Amino acid sequence: MIRTEAYGPVVKLQVARPVLGRPFYHTAAYWVDGLLVDTGCAHTAAEFVEATASLCVVQIVNTHSHEDHIGANGPLQRARGCRVLAHPDALAILADPRLQYLQPYRRFFWGWPQPSLGEAVGDWVETERYRFRVIPTPGHVAHHIALYEPRQGWLFSGDAYIGGRDVAARPDYDVGAIIASLKALAALPATRLFPGSGTVRDNPSEELMRKAAQMEAFGAEVRRLHGEGLSVGEIKRRLLGRETRLTYITAGHFSGTNLIRLYLDSRA
Repeated sequence: MIRTEAYGPVVKLQVARPVLGRPFYHTAAYWVDGLLVDTGCAHTAAEFVEATASLCVVQIVNTHSHEDHIGANGPLQRARGCRVLAHPDALAILADPRLQYLQPYRRFFWGWPQPSLGEAVGDWVETERYRFRVIPTPGHVAHHIALYEPRQGWLFSGDAYIGGRDVAARPDYDVGAIIASLKALAALPATRLFPGSGTVRDNPSEELMRKAAQMEAFGAEVRRLHGEGLSVGEIKRRLLGRETRLTYITAGHFSGTNLIRLYLDSRA
């Protein structure tokens, strides 16, 4: 399932795999001036290629190598001959996606991507009309990058920014690095935020700093309660309540317990 929406010259492609007739877990790709930022998941790859058939696609930039962001790389590269650019540390996974272990829920909802031939992205990505600065934004994954077009004020943040209150996390996130990346992005004079979730924002700095402050306050409370002698489980119940259904769908890979442990293991 793919829905498109235009924001001036930027086209958002909102991607989700239907499960029991309903879309599950939206992610977003963006097209502007021959550039695609991410390509969705493998289960929607054929539809993604069709949805972009009327668009000129010269190059793809992957914000990171997670399977819900690189899924149509291979089919698009074969069909259109486009370049694929990513952080150097992501290239091995693009070439052989099975180097990245996918838990059963990830295989079901997003699937194994087909291989693509990637190149190391430089400090800037240029299109015919625009010039995007490449910004390292580790935390969600170490090789995550964002793109910023300074003349237009566009910020494509991938999963460096995930809005709302966190109630669960994967065990491999680095919350300290996430907060630092949020603050680095908030310092940019951006006018529009295009995140991987697809919820476009017109107040980037405010949203990014709000999220960073929220995470810092949560971390401080986790450590305070831990200092009082509460266990991980007790802190989780006090601050988050019961685990969400995602914890059960993911067999515990995405959980509130993980979130508490991440803050206790971090200085954030």
